[in-house]
Amino acid sequence: MTPQSSFMVLAPVDPAREQELRDLLESMNEGPGRVDAGNDLIPFDQFDNVHFARLLLLDDNTTEDVRVYGLEPRSYPLYFAFLGDVDGEEQAFLEELVKRAGDGLRKLFSCCQGFSADADLLSWMKQHRSRPAANYVNWRGRTVRQIREEWALWNSLQEHLTTHADTFQSQTAREIHAALREHVDAETSAGTLTLSDEAPTPVKWWIADKLHLIGMPLLVLLALPLLILVAPFYIIMLRRHEKADPVVAPTVDQGYSDMLSQYEDHFVSNQFSAMGSLKPGLFRYLTISGVLATVEYAARHIVRPGRLGRIRTIHFARWVFVAGKERMVFFSNYDRSVETYMDDFINKTGFGLNASFSNGIGYPTTNWLLLDGCSDERKYKEYLRRHTIPTQVWYKAYVGLTAADLERHTRIRQGLESAALSDRRASEWVALL
Repeated sequence: MTPQSSFMVLAPVDPAREQELRDLLESMNEGPGRVDAGNDLIPFDQFDNVHFARLLLLDDNTTEDVRVYGLEPRSYPLYFAFLGDVDGEEQAFLEELVKRAGDGLRKLFSCCQGFSADADLLSWMKQHRSRPAANYVNWRGRTVRQIREEWALWNSLQEHLTTHADTFQSQTAREIHAALREHVDAETSAGTLTLSDEAPTPVKWWIADKLHLIGMPLLVLLALPLLILVAPFYIIMLRRHEKADPVVAPTVDQGYSDMLSQYEDHFVSNQFSAMGSLKPGLFRYLTISGVLATVEYAARHIVRPGRLGRIRTIHFARWVFVAGKERMVFFSNYDRSVETYMDDFINKTGFGLNASFSNGIGYPTTNWLLLDGCSDERKYKEYLRRHTIPTQVWYKAYVGLTAADLERHTRIRQGLESAALSDRRASEWVALL
């Protein structure tokens, strides 16, 4: 299995060159929200291991919200972020990235503070990496190559079924399965179809994953006596905070919402970037840290492939601290519209949404961390839209395919790898077609 990894380079923008950077980012697109995959700066179409990538300015318009806690807003730099989700190790990808797009990266990063013309590009990027506090991968081990090969397989099967429709109408499910196996064998032998074998799992990654699987429960077990002792005090403090924390969810300016809409709904999938300040104090910091550690563990070891709770439309997602631990950014790549995306969270995993986002300033009031909150739909949607920031450049390697498509294609291939199926399984497999 080839595991997926994420990368993120984060650097403050030189104020004198902000407009130059915005112009460079715009030059990478065919239009707002529509990247030119072969652009001159970062030719994404030359990489066969990038699932998603984005370049954006972290321009947070909600920094004044800290005033509701009697705090004076801090002046933060404008950050430039380049992030993505790739197959294999981050280090290997960054090395390939520098080789293929070094000149374009230098043009972009030259607009950032601390970047010099003679800088070692790879070292500079590594120095400015920003690790996620939690990360979600829809289907760990499914590579871009696998996705594209299984997409080609799907198209070949559909064409063959259409061409020989009269023959297949009179056949049983098991006969159809056998006939399509023969077709695929012939296509792969002729070289018109490629179905690559799965690569071996890297030993280093496997060991680290197993240590994480075992280590987290052990740490919790060792800390259990202390957690039991602290729990009543935590619950009391939680309720005090929830009752006192103000809600900041005014109606979003229509002009701002219209601007965001320019970058959305061009394809079957969308990007989402949201940024905001965390509620002040050690209590909220410890809460969000515990919640994200739980999310990270569950995403890696508990949830079924292709599902974040009951949500099946998210490809990749991550939570990242910015400016120390004062602010946070959430990034995701998902299917369908932003409206259905927000509805999915409310209806299918509202408790998880509350547990993480309620630690942000202004979030609708929760009860016991998990309840209420996003159930106030109007306030939640206004809150989220207000914290959404535009993604200037967004790339997806398999435009037109949803997470459900990817799962279906994988199941079709798995069915073809079985020499024979029972009547029930054959019927279920044919239904996928």
